[in-house]
Amino acid sequence: MSTFTTPLCVQFIDGRYWLLLTPFEYYVGDDANNEVIFVHAGFKTDFASIPRFAWPIIGHPTGRYGKAAVVHDYLYSDPSAGVAEARSRRRCDQIFLEGMQVLGVGWLKRSVMYSAVRLFGSAAWGHYRKDA
Repeated sequence: MSTFTTPLCVQFIDGRYWLLLTPFEYYVGDDANNEVIFVHAGFKTDFASIPRFAWPIIGHPTGRYGKAAVVHDYLYSDPSAGVAEARSRRRCDQIFLEGMQVLGVGWLKRSVMYSAVRLFGSAAWGHYRKDA
């Protein structure tokens, strides 16, 4: 079963980004799957990239979905993390959706957030590919 196995320890560093102070792990899928996403200490994240005007509706970027957002940011930066072949952007977004479900994010909110990354995530995905 999918699960976050370690606490998320972060420090706010510059008005937008957070720094992971300790490693962070997420086990993907069911028990038969050996896929583990290991986010290293020192990784910088902005959690969920929710525009400020949407905070009253969706929530703050560090909301209940925060751990899933950190994993998603990490996967966008390194889609091959923990696997032999790089994940597609769609697969990274699906892992984000799964993580939100594990965290108990309601159906409507996780559906809206998943739809948003599918519609608007290509810019961030492209930014990381350009830097690679």
